[in-house]
Amino acid sequence: MKPPAFEYVAASSAADAVEALRRYGDEAKILAGGQSLMPMLALRLARPSALVDINRCDDLEGLAESGGVLTVGALARQRDLERWARTGSPLLSEALGWVAHAPIRNRGTVVGSLVHADPASELPALLLCLDGSVLVRRKGGERVIPADKLYLAPLTTSLESDELATSARFQLPPEGAGWGFAEVARRHGDFALVGCAAVLALDSAGAVSHARLGFFGVGGTPVRGAPGEAALMGREPTPARVVEAAKAAAAALSPDGDLHASADYRKKVAATLAERVLVAALSRCGKSR
Repeated sequence: MKPPAFEYVAASSAADAVEALRRYGDEAKILAGGQSLMPMLALRLARPSALVDINRCDDLEGLAESGGVLTVGALARQRDLERWARTGSPLLSEALGWVAHAPIRNRGTVVGSLVHADPASELPALLLCLDGSVLVRRKGGERVIPADKLYLAPLTTSLESDELATSARFQLPPEGAGWGFAEVARRHGDFALVGCAAVLALDSAGAVSHARLGFFGVGGTPVRGAPGEAALMGREPTPARVVEAAKAAAAALSPDGDLHASADYRKKVAATLAERVLVAALSRCGKSR
């Protein structure tokens, strides 16, 4: 099928794109990598009146780390982050290897994936697990949306129709923290049936001083495993306590069932993956962030 007719707007700057969003409102879609949008247009699942192309907006480029915060511009490709992560963040490096396939990562943008808000994709869960946020701009101002306030429902965020996501910020794990990442998918590159990421740090006495557990593919949005984190914080992470934490985190999930997997299956897999990533994170504590 062919996309329905639309007006094409080639923005030359973020301000230019914001002005176009103000003008078209709900009738506009932002085009960056286009890896999700173009298939939706071709299938006529999206019928915008205008496409605002931001690929010429040099002020939306870039990827930089400062003070333990990684800032990723709206035009940074997933491949850019993958290359940076090889030495900058083993957790992000591992997770990006699971994102679709290399040709898609070459074109797809990090911020585009974040605001597309597919609940089965990896990057939104990592934003949540790494206490991240998205910086958005509208005519006359900017605001920062924390990850836990960003995701409302499948493919739905708290961005307003006249707001442009200009960058994302990831709080990198504290020095000495360990990490774990795992997912189950029908084939490599498919969206996950269930996925899980963990970051743990220990204090000098061996108790857990930092715990983050994030799930994806288990509901309408990415989910923090808060009960599992609470079961570990301030305590020695014994094997029994890790199992208890994984079960507590999974028990709080409310996954949906579909033709690919039942809700009960997803919940059982979530508990198994949570235990695996927590064990992996503990094994890496003190080695890398």
